[in-house]
Amino acid sequence: MNGLKAIETEYRGYRFRSRLEARWAVFFDACKVRWEYEPEGYDLGDGLYYLPDFLLHGVEGRAGGDLYVEVKGRMSDKDAEKINRFVNLGKEDSMLIGKSKTATLVVGDIPRGFDMDEITNFVGWYAYNAYPKEKFWWPNPYNFESIDGDYFAAHPGINKRGRFELFGDDLNYLADMDEYATERAYRLARQARFEYGETPKVRRYR
Repeated sequence: MNGLKAIETEYRGYRFRSRLEARWAVFFDACKVRWEYEPEGYDLGDGLYYLPDFLLHGVEGRAGGDLYVEVKGRMSDKDAEKINRFVNLGKEDSMLIGKSKTATLVVGDIPRGFDMDEITNFVGWYAYNAYPKEKFWWPNPYNFESIDGDYFAAHPGINKRGRFELFGDDLNYLADMDEYATERAYRLARQARFEYGETPKVRRYR
C-alpha cells in the first residue's frame, strides 16, 4: 500500500499531484472563489521546506481574506510538523487566538453525504476525530485551530451572498450557508471525471 502513487491530473491548465487535489479545485470553482495552485514554497528552517497546495483569495467570514489550503489524504508526523510551523510563522503571538497571516485550512477527502445534513456530520466528525489520540498535535482537517487557534469545526461552503466562507460548527453560523449551492459544489467535486483531458465530465443533478 505504501508504494502506491497518486495519479497526476490535469485541470484548467494545472497538473495536480493527485485527483483529490483536482477535485478540490473543482469545488473551489463551483464556490466561485479565486484560487492559486502551489503559488510559492517556504523555507521553514532546519532543512524543512513547505509548499502549500492552494491559496484562496477573497474568503468571507471569520477566515476572511487570503487562506491557504492543504489537501491531505493521509497525514504523517513530517506533514504535521510542516503545517504547524508554517501556521505559527504567521502568528503575531503564538499564545493568542487570532487569524494567522499563514492561516491554513487542512482538508481530506471531499465530504460525502446524501444531503447537507450528512455532509455537515462528515465534516464535524473529521474535525474532531480524524486522528488517533496520541497524534493530538497533528492539525485536524476542517478545523479553525490551524487558522485562528480556535479548536472548532470549519465547514467550507457558500454563503447566502454567493461567496465562499468557512462556517463555524453550530446552527447560528451554519444558518448563513446556502445549503443548495454548497451541496451542489460538493457533488460536482465528487463526481468530476478526468479521464478525457482537462475538462472534467460532471454529472449534473436536479
